[in-house]
Amino acid sequence: MHFPFYIFGIHPHLLFETVAYFIGFRVYLYTRNKGRIPLDKAIWVVVGATLGAAIGSKVLYWFEDPVKTVENWNNFVYLAEGKTIVGGLIGGLIGVETVKKLIGWTRSTGDDFVLPLSVGMMIGRIGCFLTGLNDHTYGVPTSWITGVDFGDGVKRHPTQLYEICFLLLLVLVLFYLKRKQPGWEGLLFQLFMLCYLIFRFMIDFIKPTPHPYWILNNIQLASLLGILYYIWLVSKKQSDKRREIHA
Repeated sequence: MHFPFYIFGIHPHLLFETVAYFIGFRVYLYTRNKGRIPLDKAIWVVVGATLGAAIGSKVLYWFEDPVKTVENWNNFVYLAEGKTIVGGLIGGLIGVETVKKLIGWTRSTGDDFVLPLSVGMMIGRIGCFLTGLNDHTYGVPTSWITGVDFGDGVKRHPTQLYEICFLLLLVLVLFYLKRKQPGWEGLLFQLFMLCYLIFRFMIDFIKPTPHPYWILNNIQLASLLGILYYIWLVSKKQSDKRREIHA
């Protein structure tokens, strides 16, 4: 296989990113809990998630190499290129919460996003993998059987494929738990975010990206803050649930 692997003459990253957004949105419309939130408000939530994700993914990317970002503060091409999934997730969360306040919606909406996000991210990572070295999402060189030569004769960890496998397993486990513990509104999304951020914190240790924050990179630093937040949030939800049972 040659990288980038063009499909019908279309660059794989562009193709799969576009398909990921389209299918992810369709999955959301099809699987969302219609009784939880009306369609008109749900669309506003999606708008908030989309805008927040677009901003968050860019801002966190700028912190990958802060010195280079400062040097290129007036370089539009540099500022416009690159994005991060973790930044998109955190930015999307902020966007959703902001929109919910503006439209006066107080119920949790996160659970409806777990499956669409997972599907979209898995599809997007296929594009990252097929793009090869140009995408900068591969891992460090390895002698493992999973190693992939992206075209320069060096076998590297295919971290994109690791992420696809992790997301697939995570979704299966989460929806199994949801059937066992129905009625815990919002918990599914919180567990999804917690598990994914833990995965990203760990997997980025085998990515050849700059680590300017002691031994951490920008993704790991953001993931660590998110992990602490969601540990607190899940613990609080568990405590509230126990109080309700014993009330």
